[in-house]
Amino acid sequence: MKEFDPHHGILAIDTHVDIPWPNGSSPFEDGPRCVDLPKLKAGRVAAVCFAAYVPQDRRDEAGHLAAGNRARAMLEAIAAMAPADGSGGALATSAGAIEAAFAAGKTAIIPAIENGYALGTDIASLDDFAARGVRYITLTHNGHNALADAAIPRRDLNDVEAEHGGLSDFGRAAVARMNELGILVDVSHAAKSTMLQAAALSRTPVLATHSCIRALCDHPRNLDDEQLEVLRDVGGLVQVTIVSNFLRPRGRAADLSVADIADHVDYAVNKIGIDHVGIGTDFDGGGGVRGFMNASHAPHLTRELAKRGYDHEALGKIWGGNFLRLLRQAEFIQVSR
Repeated sequence: MKEFDPHHGILAIDTHVDIPWPNGSSPFEDGPRCVDLPKLKAGRVAAVCFAAYVPQDRRDEAGHLAAGNRARAMLEAIAAMAPADGSGGALATSAGAIEAAFAAGKTAIIPAIENGYALGTDIASLDDFAARGVRYITLTHNGHNALADAAIPRRDLNDVEAEHGGLSDFGRAAVARMNELGILVDVSHAAKSTMLQAAALSRTPVLATHSCIRALCDHPRNLDDEQLEVLRDVGGLVQVTIVSNFLRPRGRAADLSVADIADHVDYAVNKIGIDHVGIGTDFDGGGGVRGFMNASHAPHLTRELAKRGYDHEALGKIWGGNFLRLLRQAEFIQVSR
């Protein structure tokens, strides 16, 4: 008798994966990276948000220019995973395009930017990024930028504990323009003040594309109960990540398993409901635990969740349905403004 496969038929979306930069193995071959197209196929992960990650640096003209140039070069590399000859993935910049790629058996490539530092102080950059297909921007990384305060200040960059008190005026303008352009607001890495203000301001529900639960692991990168409840109240999402020290205090990948990920999913579902929880691995940016060390292992997590009582509808929401709903809301606001 064939074993029941809870991952079968699910449109699984990983909402946060880094790309090797400036050099790395080919995404078209099964190599050392955690996420490449062969591993995605093997793990039946239908779509991935690949992030152009820009590390925080000095906020001067040279620093901002370099950050913007890096983001654009990385977005070009992400787009190159979907060549025009159809030999790779399919560039998917709408919810409908993601579903069409899934129906056609193609891996959907979704561009994103990690760290609003890529904007510098030029709000017009958002129009360029939107034209390149960017579907979300993480407001900060580690270290404050011109938009907002981060959860983890960078003392080496002379950050004070709180510079803007959350969003700056520029950050508020950027959130408004992101709404107009259909770009989702990612509050991962953001200070609590930033997150709460962005949630209140944004016309589209905000999301944390790769964060965990602070009640289970007291780390400044994780979301506390108040933040989770705000995400629920605005219709947003927490996409549970699989970075070991966000899952368990002083956690090491070798000591953790998919059960630890499922514990965070359980907590979030019990606290704010099944419609507000998803998965963003942060693979190739530090994510990975025993049993889920690369994209080919995605069904291992699905099986663990199924063992805990999540049915096919719930698994579909966690693995992608909830994120697609937010994309549609962002698209609706964009076209109705």
